[in-house]
Amino acid sequence: MEKPFILHMLTTAKNLSPFDVNMAMDAGWVSAMSYTNIEASEVQGLVQDAIFSRSAKNLKRTSIFIGGRDTKQAMDMLKIAKRSMIPPFEVSVFADPSGAFTTAAAMVAAVEYQLITKFDTTLEGKNVLALGGTGPVGQAAAVIAAKAGANVRIIGRQLDKAQHTADLCNNEFGDGKTNIQAGADADKAQYIKDTDIVFATGAAGIELLSEVLIASAPRLKVAADVNAVPPAGIAGISAMDDGVVIAGASGGAVGIGALAIGNVKYQTQNLLLKRMIHSDKPLYLHFEHAFDVAREYIKSTHTK
Repeated sequence: MEKPFILHMLTTAKNLSPFDVNMAMDAGWVSAMSYTNIEASEVQGLVQDAIFSRSAKNLKRTSIFIGGRDTKQAMDMLKIAKRSMIPPFEVSVFADPSGAFTTAAAMVAAVEYQLITKFDTTLEGKNVLALGGTGPVGQAAAVIAAKAGANVRIIGRQLDKAQHTADLCNNEFGDGKTNIQAGADADKAQYIKDTDIVFATGAAGIELLSEVLIASAPRLKVAADVNAVPPAGIAGISAMDDGVVIAGASGGAVGIGALAIGNVKYQTQNLLLKRMIHSDKPLYLHFEHAFDVAREYIKSTHTK
């Protein structure tokens, strides 16, 4: 008898995200087992319990998902999990803390598509502001965009926290390929004048970019907002917008709303969860793989 598909879901939080559980089950994982309040020191033991309880053949029906709320913790746990494998006893692992990696990947891929189709350009060399960028989504989006060649500045209410986040992104996730800068929210009126792209990734229900600032941004091409709770993070962008011209944008900038991004995020996470089921070899998935999948999904939906 074939073994059931089991996804062991690890989180540093008190509770596992119901969103992630639903996604796992809908992607084809028959059982989603929850492990909460996990510390990094416990990962090796949990991984090796999982891999040694099945034959190498049946391990193809076993994988691990890493959630939580902290990007560095998730990436550290992913690295520990990979080191804990003992071939041929090895399973796939997918890190997506708070859904941040797939959300960020979806946002950047959606922005890139608008740049290509509306402005005949790419992320290469573009100036990006990540407003409210000190959180998990902002961090991942900043790194993805920077690795694609953009000049990224993380904006936070406190400059020291924004600088700490920029340093974290460059040192922990940048692989020497990023030079992410920091800036204070109080100075965004100055930064916006030379900005090509805005990511609004702050807390829900807070406007981060006003109509006045949009009108003062002649170079602005694309603005993306992951906030679905009124008021919008970027004035003039509705949740369903997907490449709609922003009212009052002096340079004809287009906006991408939270639900448009959310659809790509959903499909990206679903495809990655399914990829672990169907792969013949172990996969170690994080924000870079999510970006590749999000790009592929957007391209496929617009070429049919």
